[in-house]
Amino acid sequence: MTFLRGLTWDCLTRYRLLNSDFTADKCGCIGLITLHYYREKFIALFFTLRRLLSMEELARESIRSISLLSKPARGSDVPRLGSFGAIFIMLKSALGAGLLNFPWAFEKAGGVSTAISVEMVSLVFLISGLVILGYSSSISRQNTYHDVVREVCGQRIGHLCEICFVFNLFMISVAFLVVVQDQLDKLCLSLYETVTGNTEGEMPYHWYTDHRFALFLMCFIIILPLSIPKEIGIQKYTSVLGTLAATYLSVAVIAKYYLKDEHTADLTPEHSQGLDSLGSMFSVVPTICFGFQCHEACIAIYSSMENKNITHWVFISVTSMIFCLLIYTLTGVFGFLTFGREVASDILMSYPGNDVVMIIARLLFGISIITIYPIILLLGRSVILTQILRFWERRAIMTSVFESRCRLILTVLWITVTLLIAICVPDMSEIISVIGGISAFFIFIFPGLCLIFAMQTEPINPRMRIFLTGWGVVTVITGAFIFGQSTTIAVMELMHKF
Repeated sequence: MTFLRGLTWDCLTRYRLLNSDFTADKCGCIGLITLHYYREKFIALFFTLRRLLSMEELARESIRSISLLSKPARGSDVPRLGSFGAIFIMLKSALGAGLLNFPWAFEKAGGVSTAISVEMVSLVFLISGLVILGYSSSISRQNTYHDVVREVCGQRIGHLCEICFVFNLFMISVAFLVVVQDQLDKLCLSLYETVTGNTEGEMPYHWYTDHRFALFLMCFIIILPLSIPKEIGIQKYTSVLGTLAATYLSVAVIAKYYLKDEHTADLTPEHSQGLDSLGSMFSVVPTICFGFQCHEACIAIYSSMENKNITHWVFISVTSMIFCLLIYTLTGVFGFLTFGREVASDILMSYPGNDVVMIIARLLFGISIITIYPIILLLGRSVILTQILRFWERRAIMTSVFESRCRLILTVLWITVTLLIAICVPDMSEIISVIGGISAFFIFIFPGLCLIFAMQTEPINPRMRIFLTGWGVVTVITGAFIFGQSTTIAVMELMHKF
């Protein structure tokens, strides 16, 4: 295109030169004939080039028209997330059943001031992990957590991430069933007291009134049919229930504290000094990791955003974490101040069964968990099923019937095993400790590894590279410590109780 325009301009210049008065006056007759001959040639060449340019412009317009026609209609464009939508989805991912354990974690930490101090230090690592994951997603151009880890850190660490991902989802499923079991227990007692007018101690025991039998029926009558399909469309309508239940519970706990006639709870810490006090302080970390855990979903959120600038992502991360910190801290503080050292690992179990305000909270949490459990199962099952199908493709021809059977078997096994564990676990605190330990991989270890590996290839200032690599090492070491401490405490407590 540039060559044609240059040649046309050259021809036009020569034509003007040949047609000038200076040329006509100085040339003789033969020269004049020759000049007129070449002038006609230049004129013909000039108009030929103009036609070529016109054809090229026409072709360009045709291509532009075709591209416009091939674009989807404005209404069918995939919607991109704005700032408000990204913050709201981050809150939906973080707020949930972890809120129930925060007052108990505040009591174990040794009081309000110690627990808030640990929260503030943890918040630095939580936001750092979110920012690192967004940056890693931008340089790897992947939109899922394990794909980003595999692309940035390599295949082996990617496989480790998938294993941790499935195990974490499995333990979250167990925690959800423990929460549902606790709420069923309280709801059954409340129903009995309302219908008969008798107290809890006068309630006779029957196998069909046991909350464990009710949990069994709920799993195989409600949860199993919701979990079998490939896609779970109910999530678009019920995913907000967890956020609604968490917000409602936070407001209810605060209101209950101020409506209480007198405050006589014992607030003295169990361990006030020495190594036991230090160990108690770190006991709040697994609850924080479980409660603030939205790092697996943050990469999908970042990939769907309209503005993917890293500074904008920092703003989204900080804002969403501060909102979560506010809700979790208020619930933890006022729940602890209400019950003190008598607070249960599930705050709802500390309130009487006939409290109408808390009955609504139990129903909200129960319904939200029943509808979120199939989504958790779907995510874990998809990773396992993908590996099974890849392995089977090397040996035989893949059929839809085989895929359906594998999906059904995996679903039944997942629900059965999580149900058995939930029935045998004494309370929610041990499960939270295990989940908090596994969550350390997604909040600390994998983001730290992504930062270390990214700094080896990204063009960046040498001093900044050294600083960021050092921060990645600190993050990995902190995550390894939290994982070891949380898992060890959970195992020791389970062995002690059994």
